[in-house]
Amino acid sequence: MGVKIGMVGTGGFAQCFIPLFKAHPSVDEIVLCDLIPEKLRAAAAKFGVHRTSPSLDDVLESDVDAVAVITQNWLHAPQATKALLAGKDVYSAVPTCVTIEEMERLVGAVLSSGRIYMMGETSYYSPYAVYCRKRLAEGAFGRIVYSEGEYLHDFDHGLYDVFQTRGGDRWKEEAGMPPMYYPTHAIAMTVAVTGAYPTHVSCQGYMDENPDGLFKADVNRYGNVFSNETAVYRMSDGSVMRHNEFRRVGHPGAERGSMYGTDGSFEVSAKGPVWCDKTGKVVDLGEDMALVGVPVDPAERGNAGVPAERRFADTCKVHDVDRLPKEFAGLPNGHAGSHQFLVDDFVRACVTRKSPPVDVWQAARYMMG
Repeated sequence: MGVKIGMVGTGGFAQCFIPLFKAHPSVDEIVLCDLIPEKLRAAAAKFGVHRTSPSLDDVLESDVDAVAVITQNWLHAPQATKALLAGKDVYSAVPTCVTIEEMERLVGAVLSSGRIYMMGETSYYSPYAVYCRKRLAEGAFGRIVYSEGEYLHDFDHGLYDVFQTRGGDRWKEEAGMPPMYYPTHAIAMTVAVTGAYPTHVSCQGYMDENPDGLFKADVNRYGNVFSNETAVYRMSDGSVMRHNEFRRVGHPGAERGSMYGTDGSFEVSAKGPVWCDKTGKVVDLGEDMALVGVPVDPAERGNAGVPAERRFADTCKVHDVDRLPKEFAGLPNGHAGSHQFLVDDFVRACVTRKSPPVDVWQAARYMMG
C-alpha cells in the first residue's frame, strides 16, 4: 500500500518535484493544490495529474497521507504546523521557519501528532557534503577543527524575479529579509557532515548601499539594513565554522563548503574541489563531482548495465544512485543532484515511519544557529 501526497504550491520550484513524486513506486497518487485556479489547471495538464485541490484546508480534509509544502518561504512553518496537527506527514522546502517561535510550534506539532516532518535541504546531497561524510566516516579527516559554508547569490541572478513572483505588489517587504534568515544551504555544509551544531555565534553585516533600496529599514518588514552577513560559530564538537550569506556579491554564485581536520582537508576554491593533507598530497576531485546531465534513453531505464550518469540525470560519481528507484531514471533533477534523493528520503520515511536524515530536530539545528 503506497501513500497519497498533496503538493501544496505549483510554482516553478514545485514543478521540479511533481514528476518525481508522481513516479515514485511507493506513491499511489498525488494531488495538486494552488490558490490560483488557472495556475493549478495549467500544472495539472502539464504533468497529467487528474486530482486537484483549491486550498490547503481542502487538502488537509482529504484522504492524502502527506503534504509537500513548496510555497512562499514565510508560509512554510505555519502551513507545515497546520498539516501536522491535521494528521499529515510533511515535506517542507527550505527554510523551515522565520522566527524561533514558529520553530517551537513546529516541534510541538511533531511531538503531539507523531507525524513525520522533513526539511528538503538540498545541500545535504551536495557532492561536497556526500564526499565529506564518507571521508569523515573513514577517519580520513581525523578530528574536525574548522569548516566553511557559504551561499553566494546576488540579486542580479534571478532573485528580483523570485521575490516579485512570490510577494506580488508588496514584494519589497520580503526581499530585504536578513540573509541569515535563509541559512540552511550553507550551514548544511557542516551540520549535514559532522552532525555538530552551533553553540555560540558572532555575526557581522555589510550595510547595503544599492539604489534599489531593498535593504532599507523602512522598506522591508524586518527593519534590516544588511545585504551580506558573515557569522563565526563555536560548534558542539569543539570546531569552528565560518558562514557567509551574500546577496550583493561580484561572483557567479555558489553553494559550497570546505572542511579541515587534524589529518586531512577538503577544500573548494574557484578552481574546484580538492582533497589534501599535511604531506603535501593534493587530489583533484573535479571529475568525481562533475554533474552529468545526459538524458537516458527510456528503453534503458533501470538497466544496471548502463553507466549511472546515463541512468539518472544531474548526478555524479560520489552519489549513491543505486539506492534510487529505477522509475527516476531520465527524470529531471536539480540542486547538484539532490532532488531525487530528497523525494526518496521523504517517501521512504512515510512508508517505514522512520525519521528522514533532516527531520524536525536537524531542521532546528540548521535554522537556529
